[in-house]
Amino acid sequence: MCHPAWMRALVAAQHLKDLARLRRVRDRIDREYARPLDVEGLARDAGMAPGHLGRRFRQAYGRSPYSYLMARRVEHATALLRRGDLSVAEVCSEVGCSSPGTFGAHFAERVGMEPGVY
Repeated sequence: MCHPAWMRALVAAQHLKDLARLRRVRDRIDREYARPLDVEGLARDAGMAPGHLGRRFRQAYGRSPYSYLMARRVEHATALLRRGDLSVAEVCSEVGCSSPGTFGAHFAERVGMEPGVY
């Protein structure tokens, strides 16, 4: 099916607008990973529905916004744990995770070992 040129242009413009919003969401996660963030709030602030944000973010970055957030938290946690001056519970709190169990599971999944062993 062939769409008129104006429709293709409209779709392309929306795609570019979505990409700019997604980049702002990703940049916010990178800056504010240690703050309480959730997909609903990120979507609301980006002017997108949560499901739409999730689908478009996954298409653009290969993972969901939540997965991207947890990857950033684990990345920063590994640096803090390498320093050796904080406990696992302190690191968990420092990177914005409220649940040590969830943090430990995500850490082990991404790093291949429990944070206490790391």
